[in-house]
Parts: sequence; C-alpha cells; structure tokens
Amino acid sequence: MLDNKNRKLLEELNNEHVIKIVEMAIRVCKPDKVTVITDSEEDLRYVRDLALKNGEEHELATKGHTVHFDGYYDQARDKESTKYLLEKDFDFGLDINSIDRNEGLEEMMSLLDGIMKGKEMLVRFFSLGPTNSEFAIPALQITDSAYVAHSEDLLYRAGYEEFKRLNGSDKYFHFIHSAGRLENNVSVDTDKRRVYIDLKENRVFSVNTQYAGNTVGLKKLALRLGIQKAAKEDWLCEHMFVMGVKGTDGKATYFTGAFPSACGKTSTAMLPGQLIVGDDIAYLRKIDSEVRAVNVESGIFGIIQDVNPDDDPVIYKALTTPRELIFSNVLVNNDTPYWLGMGKNLPDEGMNFSGEWYKGKKDKDGKEIGAAHKNARYTIRLKELDNADPKLDDPEGVPVSGFIYGGRDSNTTVPVAESLSWAHGVLVGASLESETTAATLGKEGERKHNPMANLDFLSIPVGTYINNHLKFVEGLDRAPVIFGVNYFLKSEKTGKYLNGMLDKQVWILWANGRINGQFDAIKTPIGYIPKYEDLKALFAEHLDREYTEEEYIEQFSVRVDRYIAKYKRMVKIYKDQSTVPEEFLNELNAQLQRLEDTKKKYNTDVVSPYKFV
Repeated sequence: MLDNKNRKLLEELNNEHVIKIVEMAIRVCKPDKVTVITDSEEDLRYVRDLALKNGEEHELATKGHTVHFDGYYDQARDKESTKYLLEKDFDFGLDINSIDRNEGLEEMMSLLDGIMKGKEMLVRFFSLGPTNSEFAIPALQITDSAYVAHSEDLLYRAGYEEFKRLNGSDKYFHFIHSAGRLENNVSVDTDKRRVYIDLKENRVFSVNTQYAGNTVGLKKLALRLGIQKAAKEDWLCEHMFVMGVKGTDGKATYFTGAFPSACGKTSTAMLPGQLIVGDDIAYLRKIDSEVRAVNVESGIFGIIQDVNPDDDPVIYKALTTPRELIFSNVLVNNDTPYWLGMGKNLPDEGMNFSGEWYKGKKDKDGKEIGAAHKNARYTIRLKELDNADPKLDDPEGVPVSGFIYGGRDSNTTVPVAESLSWAHGVLVGASLESETTAATLGKEGERKHNPMANLDFLSIPVGTYINNHLKFVEGLDRAPVIFGVNYFLKSEKTGKYLNGMLDKQVWILWANGRINGQFDAIKTPIGYIPKYEDLKALFAEHLDREYTEEEYIEQFSVRVDRYIAKYKRMVKIYKDQSTVPEEFLNELNAQLQRLEDTKKKYNTDVVSPYKFV
C-alpha cells in the first residue's frame, strides 16, 4: 500500500516500532491509499485540501474559514462507549468504564476489519508539548478522516522531526481512528461507536465517530495515557489551562486551572488583558525547586456558544476575521456561520448538524432541532489570538504560582476562595462537583462529582492520583496557592445568576493579588475569602461598575448546610477506598468539623462573611 516516497518517509524515522504499527493498521483496516504526512507546509496543505475534496469541510465566506458537521447523534464525548482495556480486575476507586482487554481488542479488530476500504489512510506525527523539550511526548495518529488530521494541525505541534529524535525508541503514544461508514460525509454506525484505551500499549482505538472529543486522539484520549505516564514519573498531567495574569507592575503571574466542560475554563484562560498559554491540558513538572507548566496543545477546540463581542472580545475577533479555523456544528447561511448566544439574530434556515435546517424542524422523536448545537465548537491556533503569550512554545515552560479549580454550582460554592493550605487545596480539587451540560451525552443539570475536573480521564486509582497531588509539593521552594471559583451561583429567591459574565476577571485578579501580597483576606471554614472593599475597588477599576455590599453578602455568605451536605457526599465517596491516603481523609474530616462547629456557633443555615471578621 505504500509507494516508494511514503515508504522512504517512514524509513527515515529509523523506528521499527512505528513501522510495525503502520503495517498492522494497513493490514487490518485495508485502505485504498496510504499517505505519510511530514511537517512540511506542502503536506499540511495537502491535508487541508483533502478535507475539502472529501466534503468533510466546506469553505465559508471569510478567507481561511471552513465548517464541519458531525452527525446528529455524534455531538459529544461518548462516555458509555469509552472504555479502558484491562487485563484483570483493576479498582480505579471510582466508577470508570472498562472491558476485558482480550475481549475489547477482539471486538475492536472486528470493527476495524476493512473499515478503510475505499478511503485514504493518513499517517500523522505530532508532539504533545513544545518540541525538543523534556515535556514533549511524541504522538502517532493514524486516521481516515482529513477533518481529524486538519484539526490536529491546528491543535498540536508538528512532530515528524520529533520522532526522529526518538532514535528508534517506543516512548510515544499512538492512536488509530476511523470514521467508519459514511452517508453525506457523517458517521452512520454510531451504535457501533467505540473508543478503547489500551494503557498497556499506550494506544487508543476510536471507530464509527467523527466528533473531535472522540476522534482527535491527542486531546482527551492522550490525556488518559499522560496521567498514567505522569504517575510513574512523578509529574502531573492535568485537565488545566495555563494563563498569565498581569500585575500592577506589568509582570505576569502564571496560573493553571481545572474546570469540567462548559464551566468557564476557556473564557477564564482568555480574560481580556491577560495572557493565554493554553486552555485545556497541561503538563506540570518540578524543575529547579519550582513548578513549571506547558500547554500540551498549541490550539483551541473551544465551545462557541455564548461567544460574543461583549463577553469574549478576543475570541470573537478571531472568529470573525480571516485566518485558518474550523467551525463545527454551527448554523451556516449564505456561507456565514451563526451560533447560539453570539449577540445576533439567527437566520430561520440554513445548513446545520441535522442537514438542511429550518425553524421548527423536528427530529424523528418529535424534538425540535435548534439552529446550532449547544456543543458547537471552533478550532483555531493559539498564535492567531491577540493575547497569546510569547512563551507559548517555550521548551522550559512557565513558572506556576497558583492552581484554580472551578465547577458549575448553582447553590453552594462562593465565587472565589483561597484554600487554607496545600492539602486543603487538594481537597478542594478532589471535591469538585459540577452540574452537567451539553458537552457530554446524557441528561443536563445533574450534579456530578469530578475530582480535579479529571474523572472522565483518570487512568490510575483515584487515591493514587490524589496522593500524587499531595506529594507534588515536596522539594519545592514555594508551593502554588490553590483557589476554588464558581461562576454559576444563583439567587435562592429569583433563580438568576449572581455573577456577571465578566465578573470572573475580578475573582482572578483577586487571586493574583493574594499571591503577590496585595490583599488581606477573611478566614472562614471553607477558606480565605475576599474583603468587600478590595472587591469594590477591583470592580470599579477593571469593570467600571459599582459592586454593592448587598451583592457581596449574597455571594460570599457561607451556605453551611449545603457545604456540610457536599462534604458528607465526599466522605461517602472516599471513606472505603483503600488507595486514598490518610492525610486526605484527615483533611476531609477537618473540613466537615469546621463547618459543623460554624453551624453550632451561629445556629443558622447561611452565615454572612462579616461574621468571620
């Protein structure tokens, strides 16, 4: 299947492990053609052109913009069909999908058998993390989808030369994907959608799906492989953004932040006036007694709903001006993309993820189909953004001073609080809960426990994962400070959000000020919270609006009963898990005791922040 040119490109890597993987994929999948893609601009242009030629993408009116549609039933990460291949009973400590390795491999090989007949197989090479760096992990992607390959060109650093630096080693991740049988350029056999993660071989198989969260192997699928690798090598692989927050002196203090999908992660990383290194996945290492981090990716696969010129001016500008980017599952009318919450009236007809669309159109179950999907996305290079940090590709990473954990919580968590200690901060991250959204298949609005926003991606026992965090500060000159944030607190009376869309800027600036010694804080049983006068000043200076004392009291009162209920849920989750360290359980019990003491002292469900002064 390989002509002389493509065979030579593989042989130049001098890596028999890569050759064997490609041979296996060709033998099983039986493509009509195999093309090896290098780092050259000519090869990258070939992939872009192929996506258009195949009809997987369509050009839009703005130069460089294209649109891709996933199938109607292929619009999010499929948790149920995503499983680990395990050789024996293995207790992750939480409910994580798995299948017997031999059984899963047999099923996968059956599904892959001949799946690429009539198609072209693309063999791709990337680097997870900056190239020529101790952070870098080479990654091999084999796919029959030019859209997937094009997406990865926008999202990751080219890695053909990085594979040469392996000198024949098998220390890399690899991914085999097929979109499967297509009709109108979308996967149709979604009942046979499978995403199987083989931890033993550092590989992932993905079939009968196009949605990037299931198919772009280097993203959340590689995250799972990275967590296992990090645990073995004493570093952290996290579902975190990396951003620089500018202080009054203009210098940047770097934060990482973990949020479940659709909880404000990208919009935090993209705050106006700040610097973005990455919006999704980070590798963190201890180097010279400090924590340093890199963005695993070099692009953004972001949720586009509610991106508008008022709330997300940097992203909106990038999405509406000429550059190379891919829209997915938006509405297209007259070669122009439209999405929910963009600040414009949407047309009553056009093309979307359901095909030809018109207002009032319903699916086969009688459910009305929206103009654009709630989980519609954009894929773009970070360097295309005005606020991209110059250190984006620094092989040494950036120094990290703060961690931020945030979820979607309508009735409990205050907008921002600093943890009482590193161990307490690990508890904050491990107790993260979030109300579900359209980013994953299933019912919206359910409260889900999601430790460090990484539950879906854990590839080691949760207790081991928590213990790795507790130990991570050993040998550091200064531990990063951990903060919890919540942008989704609602009024008990009106049901309306208490936070404005841009208020997160104030919470992050306060966290930055705490790290740099600019603000005092109020010690409460759930952590250190801001003083009213500091927030009032920040709102006036940065958002040009008055922040009232009434707002402050409603947002920062400690909802004691709800917090107690939350941490009792955590006790139920963690108490009987053999791998959970005693230090963590002690921290959890201490948290509960502080809350119960507060309840006893004030004899009320909700305690004003002024009570703790």
